[in-house]
Amino acid sequence: MFTLDHENVFEGGLQDGTYEVVVYLTKQDAAKSGTEFINLSMIVRNDIEQKGKNQYVFHKIWASKETGQFNNQAINTIGKALQLPNGKQYNSLDELLQDFTLKTCRVTVKNETSEYNGTTYNNLNVKKWETTKFPTFNHVFKTKDDSQSEAFSNPGKPIEISDDSLPF
Repeated sequence: MFTLDHENVFEGGLQDGTYEVVVYLTKQDAAKSGTEFINLSMIVRNDIEQKGKNQYVFHKIWASKETGQFNNQAINTIGKALQLPNGKQYNSLDELLQDFTLKTCRVTVKNETSEYNGTTYNNLNVKKWETTKFPTFNHVFKTKDDSQSEAFSNPGKPIEISDDSLPF
């Protein structure tokens, strides 16, 4: 038996707005050019009433080409939104990123276009980070039985994205 549910439809991606999310995966990576970045994969929470449940939001923090360092203000902004303790010290970037994983926050996103090497891209960009308004976390990750990808059933397991799919 199958029952149609018009509240559970794909509408072509997230609309501009503010969403409660959970950080699903954090990973340090590098583009073909060698420029390093931190990749944050977030999922719109399904344990509260909001549009876009279970859709992904991707955010990258790029290392400076001049210094090779990541923007500390960007990392601190995200850490504060995830309610990590002020002054907490980490022995490595990996340790910090691990502490980001499975934490919740609110993000405001905007659909924008960008141009790179003559090609125009549509991007969903995070414009604002805030603490969650729903600290109790009951998000249910999708499983293979839910006809979703295996990545949903393994929080923290890397999602492989090839360099060929990146616009830089």
